[in-house]
Amino acid sequence: MGVGTMSRVREISVETVTATVRDLFVAANCELNQDMENALARAAEEEVSPLGRYALAKILENINVARQDKLPLCQDTGLAVVFVEMGQDVHMVGGDFSEAVQEGVRQAYREGYLRKSLCDPLSRKNTGDNTPAVIFTELVPGDRLKLIAMPKGGGSENMSSSAMLVPAVGEAGIVDHVVACVQKAGSNPCPPVVLGVGIGGSLEMSALLAKKALLRQIGTANDRDERLAAMEREILEKINRLGIGPQGYGGRVTALAVFVEMMPCHIASLPVTVNIQCHVARHREAVI
Repeated sequence: MGVGTMSRVREISVETVTATVRDLFVAANCELNQDMENALARAAEEEVSPLGRYALAKILENINVARQDKLPLCQDTGLAVVFVEMGQDVHMVGGDFSEAVQEGVRQAYREGYLRKSLCDPLSRKNTGDNTPAVIFTELVPGDRLKLIAMPKGGGSENMSSSAMLVPAVGEAGIVDHVVACVQKAGSNPCPPVVLGVGIGGSLEMSALLAKKALLRQIGTANDRDERLAAMEREILEKINRLGIGPQGYGGRVTALAVFVEMMPCHIASLPVTVNIQCHVARHREAVI
């Protein structure tokens, strides 16, 4: 390769990664994204159920108190999920990248006084520092590092599901499956919810697509595939006709948004994952 075609490597210190991850998780737990707050405010205006309006008013009050007093939005400060977009021209210096992310999570949950919720699946013994975080890393062009912190609450995660549908069910079958998942969940995931739906790929890829879908901004449409945009509208409309309502008190607003992501799958398969997010839809990102 000639000198003129070589990319310049950019060095980033792992200490910077740790500090960034720490700040992102503290901020995500205490301040709701503006698009989500705006969606909840609109829902409070549109909801017809008196109890539903009351629940939404309390949710909005809680958002303001958390922001003003630097307190967690919810006592469940979540499993730490980190999405990483690593530029291929980035070189990490000063230590191990993955450990730097884990240390950022440790510091966030210790210094931010956030509840530590991780435990051994069998003994149920708490790990003590909310690690290990779940890290998804994608190699992308460029010399920048993008970090997205998502604290994912257990209540909504418990209501999520993956299924291998019969391919013959088609689009209508997918829509019915997603709506049925929300109906079965009822009030458990603390509605109004946001839904991430992953279609295709393999079983585990559909789950990753669904979780990444939750990062989309409320109010944005799927601009890459009109079929998916139409599916998002149809699912949202059908969910909001279920009558579950805010916090399960009944009403029109059970979901605020549905985001669908898709990739090709095997001819014999139709993986579909529904990842449900409660009204505390928290995530923060930074580019280094």
